Amino acid sequence: MADLRIGIDVGGTNTDAVVLDADGRVIAKAKRPTTPDVTQGLRAALDAVLGELGEGHARIGRVMLGTTHATNAILERRNLGRVAVLRLGAPATTSVPPLSGWPGDLRAAVSAGEAVVPGGHYVDGREIGPPGLDAVRRFLDGLEADAVAVTSVFSPASGDHERVVEELIKAEYGLPVSVSHEIGSLGLLERENATVLNAALYGVAAHVTEALVTALAERGLGAKPYLAQNDGTLMTLEHAARLPVSTIGSGPANSLRGAAYLSGVADAIVVDVGGTSTDLGVLAGGFPRESAAAVEIGGVLTNFRMPDILAIALGGGTVVRNPGIGPDSVGYRIVEEALVFGGSTVTMTDAAVAAGRTPDGAAGWRERIEAAVRAHGSGDMSERMADTLQRAVAIADGMVIDAVDRMALGKTDRPLVAVGGGAFLLPDAVPGASRVVRPEHAEVANAVGAAIALASGRVDTILPAGDSRSKAIERAKEEAAARAVAAGADPSGVEIVDLLEVPLSYLSEPAVRVHVKAAGPLAR
Repeated sequence: MADLRIGIDVGGTNTDAVVLDADGRVIAKAKRPTTPDVTQGLRAALDAVLGELGEGHARIGRVMLGTTHATNAILERRNLGRVAVLRLGAPATTSVPPLSGWPGDLRAAVSAGEAVVPGGHYVDGREIGPPGLDAVRRFLDGLEADAVAVTSVFSPASGDHERVVEELIKAEYGLPVSVSHEIGSLGLLERENATVLNAALYGVAAHVTEALVTALAERGLGAKPYLAQNDGTLMTLEHAARLPVSTIGSGPANSLRGAAYLSGVADAIVVDVGGTSTDLGVLAGGFPRESAAAVEIGGVLTNFRMPDILAIALGGGTVVRNPGIGPDSVGYRIVEEALVFGGSTVTMTDAAVAAGRTPDGAAGWRERIEAAVRAHGSGDMSERMADTLQRAVAIADGMVIDAVDRMALGKTDRPLVAVGGGAFLLPDAVPGASRVVRPEHAEVANAVGAAIALASGRVDTILPAGDSRSKAIERAKEEAAARAVAAGADPSGVEIVDLLEVPLSYLSEPAVRVHVKAAGPLAR
C-alpha cells in the first residue's frame, strides 16, 4: 500500500527531507548540506530518510520537491535559455520596448531578440486589432531561440490572441511557447517580464525533473513526483515543465505551510531561520499571505503571485565580528567553520549557544564555546570575546523584533511560530507577537510543507459587472478548478479557497477584476 509520502526542500544551506505516514505523522527526517550543484544534496537527503525508513520503500506513493534551481539560475545568470520576446501591442506600446529596465547581463543572457507587433485587446476584452501573424513570421524567420515568450495587451481580459500566436509558433517553428495570460496579472511590463523568465527556465525545469525522476528510479521508487509552487501548493512535473517560474518562492511558502501544519496555528507570523538568512511571512487561514506589490527577481519586476516574505541577513552561519554581525555567512560550511564544530569562525550559532540558546542534540556545544573564549587569553581578551558574542545576540534580537513589527502591520495578537534549523537563535518572547510557538520537527518544517501541500489553480481576469457577472464568475471558478486538476488535484476534492473582486473605474462599461484560486488534495 503506497501510503507514505516524502517531502524534500532545497535551501541555501541545507536540503531537508521528511517521510510522512498516512496519518500525516513524521516518521523519518534528515538534513544534509546543500551542494553547489544542488542535485547531490537532494540525493543525499533522500538517501538519508530512505535509510531511516528501512524496508518500507514500496510504501512510498509520492515525492514532493521544493527547489531553488529556478531562483539560482536567474540570480547567477546560468543555464538560462535564449528567448524570442514577442509583444502583441503595436503601435500603442512601442514607446516602452520589451525588457526595459532589465539588468544588462541578464538581458544579454536571455534575449534572442525582441519585437512588438499588432494585436491585443482593450481592458473590457474588445479587440484592438487582429494579431499581426505575418509580422510574427518575419520576426521569427532565421532567429535562433530556445523558446518564445508571447505577451498581449490586456491578455488577462482575453487570451485569444496569445493562443492564436502560440498555435502558429508550435505548428510552423516547433518551439515551446510561454504565454502571459497563464502566468501574470494586470501590468503589461511586469507580466511580460515574468513570461520571459518562464520561457528562459524551460531548460532548468527539464534538468530538475530529469534529476528527480532519475534519483527515484535509481532507488527503485515508483512514487509519483511533484514540484512545489510559490503559493504553497503542488504541481505535476508536466505542469512544472510549462510553468517553471511558479517554483520561485516555493521554499518560504513550504516553510509557512509546514509551520501551520506542525503548530496547528492557522493565523500567525512565521519566522524561518536558516543558515544564511531568516524569512518572515504571515499565515492567513493556513496559507501564506500573498504580496500585493510587484516582486523583483534577479533585478526584474514581475507580477505573478508570490508569498509576502521579508528576508533579513541573519542565520546560524552569519559571521560575527567586532563590531556587528554579517551580512556574510559561512552557509553550508558551518559544520566545518563554526566554533561549536571545532572551526575558527565565530558565527551566530556560537553567539546563541554562549547566551544559553542551545538546540536539542547539541551535546558539548556550550563547553566548546567556553573553551574558545578561554583560548583568547585571560583578562581583557577573554572579556572582549564574551562581550562580542553578547552584543551579537542583542543585535540579532533587534533585527528580528524590527522585522516582526514590519510584518505584523500593527496587529500584535498573533503568535510567532519559530521554524528552521536555526530557530534556537530566537528569544522566547518577541514584542509584536502574543507568544512564541516552537513545534516539534520545526527544523524540517519546509520539507513537511512540501509533503502536505495541495494542488491548486488560479485565474486572474476582468469581467463585466452587469447582469452577466454571476455567470462569468462561475466560469472563472470552473477554469480555476480545471487548472487545479491539471496541476494534479483530485477533481472530486477541489474547492474554491479564494475569491476576490475589485471594481474597475473609468471604463465605458462597468467591470470588475476577479481573482479566483482553487485547491484540492492530490489525485490518487
